[in-house]
Amino acid sequence: MYAVIKTGGKQYRVAAGDRVRVESIPAEVGSVVTFTDVLAVSDGQTLRVGNPRVAGASVTATVLAHGRGEKIRIFKLKRRKHYQKRAGHRQNYTELRIDAIR
Repeated sequence: MYAVIKTGGKQYRVAAGDRVRVESIPAEVGSVVTFTDVLAVSDGQTLRVGNPRVAGASVTATVLAHGRGEKIRIFKLKRRKHYQKRAGHRQNYTELRIDAIR
């Protein structure tokens, strides 16, 4: 059984027991989070697709950790103009363990 949830402007395909890194969620480590933006649910035989959400469906997850991702290097250059700019970015994330799909 799996579901497609939407959080942080992105969509994730999750199943019970999965560990997923999503955009940062303001929740304490060890707390339970419920997602109601469920876009699709499948039990292996049938697929229920919402319009835009599946009515009555929810996904519960436990917050395992908060962290920061790998550094992304940004380099801008304008040729023949002596312009160079270097920057970096590290995206915050929340690691979740999917407990149940209802």
